[in-house]
Amino acid sequence: MLELTANESRVLGVLIEKGQTTPDQYPLTVNAVVNGANQKNNRDPVLAATDADVQAAVDRLRPLSLVIESSGSRVMRYSQNVQRVLKVPSEAVALLAALWLRGPQTAAELRAASERLHRFADVSSVEGYLEQLANRSAEAGGPLVVLLPRSPGMREQRWAHLLSGPVESANAPAPALADGG
Repeated sequence: MLELTANESRVLGVLIEKGQTTPDQYPLTVNAVVNGANQKNNRDPVLAATDADVQAAVDRLRPLSLVIESSGSRVMRYSQNVQRVLKVPSEAVALLAALWLRGPQTAAELRAASERLHRFADVSSVEGYLEQLANRSAEAGGPLVVLLPRSPGMREQRWAHLLSGPVESANAPAPALADGG
């Protein structure tokens, strides 16, 4: 199974997001990816990635075909190839990008966070795509997301991506249900 570092998943998230939201500037230079990765709003966690960090992430993602390098100008530019490599629909790519950029979220939060990348009809359609990503067979590359147990003080369960390895709270047992319900 593919395992990404925090910088690699952030680079992919930025490439997906900026490809949709700023198509006139896409593919992106390393500098543009650094700026997107280090944004202070709509990012969790907030990073302080350097040019070298982003270039190292791009250099690792290129042989995996997740990032494509384009030339023709004086500066190298990069685009993403997530949908084709992971063999998932564009709706799922939007959800993965939101998870890579903002960390674990509820289905409703993911719907709002991915609004500019894909407009989902309702929360149940988001949940449907998340369930497909969670239930992928081993032949298809295995699950890409997991529904985390509800944390104390949280009203809803959150989804997390698995492309940076197992999520710590994903390994925790689910809360036991009281009898009599």
